[in-house]
Amino acid sequence: MFNKIMKRGHRKVSKSDAADYGYAPAGGRSSGSVSTSNVVVNHASRGGAPVNSGQPQSTVAAAAMPPSGTIENLPFFRDVPVTERQNLFLRKIHICCFQFDFSDTLKMVREKEIKRQTLAELVDYIQSGSGKLTENNQEEMIRMISLNIFRCLPPASHENTGSENLDPEEEEPYLDPSWPHLQLVYELLLRYVVSSDTDTKIAKRYIDHSFVLKLLDLFDSEDPREREHLKTILHRIYGKFMVHRPFIRKAINNIFYRFIYETERHSGIGELLEILGSIINGFALPMKEEHKLFLVRALIPLHKPKPVALYHQQLSYCIVQFVEKDYKLADTVIRGLLKYWPVTNCQKEVLFLGELEEVLEATQAAEFQRCMVPLFRQIARCLNSSHFQVAERALFLWNNEHIVGLIAQNRTVILPIIFEALEKNIQSHWNQAVHGLTVNVRRMFLEMDVELFEECQRQYAEKEARARELEEQRELTWQRLAAAAGQGGKTE
Repeated sequence: MFNKIMKRGHRKVSKSDAADYGYAPAGGRSSGSVSTSNVVVNHASRGGAPVNSGQPQSTVAAAAMPPSGTIENLPFFRDVPVTERQNLFLRKIHICCFQFDFSDTLKMVREKEIKRQTLAELVDYIQSGSGKLTENNQEEMIRMISLNIFRCLPPASHENTGSENLDPEEEEPYLDPSWPHLQLVYELLLRYVVSSDTDTKIAKRYIDHSFVLKLLDLFDSEDPREREHLKTILHRIYGKFMVHRPFIRKAINNIFYRFIYETERHSGIGELLEILGSIINGFALPMKEEHKLFLVRALIPLHKPKPVALYHQQLSYCIVQFVEKDYKLADTVIRGLLKYWPVTNCQKEVLFLGELEEVLEATQAAEFQRCMVPLFRQIARCLNSSHFQVAERALFLWNNEHIVGLIAQNRTVILPIIFEALEKNIQSHWNQAVHGLTVNVRRMFLEMDVELFEECQRQYAEKEARARELEEQRELTWQRLAAAAGQGGKTE
């Protein structure tokens, strides 16, 4: 409850740095003015250094909240002649530029409802394709959308409480009280982007790099409904505006870098990865060097941050897409997973083992052979994990026919690496399920190659005998030292 009260009482200044849109309430572009003060406010804990877009920086010149009762109810589009609809569209856009305080549900109820109904009608108008918008109306509509969605985000819950140790999975999601209006604004933007009447040559003047950067900033919103709409819209923009594609990929890349190496806090990593999953799926072959660098420098290091469990499913999908597109990347991916393999977090280990199985399913023999030695050294450590879920998940790898085939082809290398781990599990693992699975895997190797199995068994027995001999020698040495110390004491 305390967090919610604090969230309502504070607002976070947007991290965006590009020029914002202003609004001229009555007379179009010529009669209004846009604030041009060079003000940049970055949020200390969740934002990074601003991206220099090369445009003058400004603050949003928001339409002031109207005096109660001043917003008029305009007629429906169907009630006016076709020739008047463009002008009526502009008047409705102007109404939607007014900003309201949604934290007070009893304040200006009539005006809020008029704005909500007007937004809903604008969405229907764009969706119905009733008429192609004039260029001026398109510009004013994007200004209105910008004015509504590019706003101060509330501070994250850890910023209100001062705690850095909260589990993001246990936090209640923040729900923006203005969402009934914001949702319609997002819907309007989506309908405009996907409309067959929207000319990309004109639209790209307003949905430009500055606009895209600010959309990406909003992915840090703690409201999951907003992130879901942003995901859909950005995906559609990527599909329709080919000129923006390299820029969008680079901007997402920069968000990942800041998250991995600076903050380890961002609400929208999962949604951004979902967009990338579709983008990667459409990569042409042979794959560009730029895309391979993105895999190595951004996607694989995303396994490092503590909250990886929040977005691991989407990350794993992207990683597997790369390997399925180009099987030669399997060695790079597997070695990357081993580099960031968790040491003390057992839940992360279970996630890594699941992802590893998916990658190995798409791995060919040549790539498997390049990385199998370090890979199975790690798997051997997992087999002996005292956390039964880790050991069990590692043993489940032998349920996969493709992986068993790869292991069988390279059993002379793999069995000596993991034989000791298998024997230790059978002799001393506390969990009965792990013990049973280990017996099955051991039997599988015995059936694969009896001679190899017996040789490994002989070497293991020799190693154990040497270890016992060394232990006995150490024990005898201590006994002699103790005896000598006792005799010395008696002599004195």
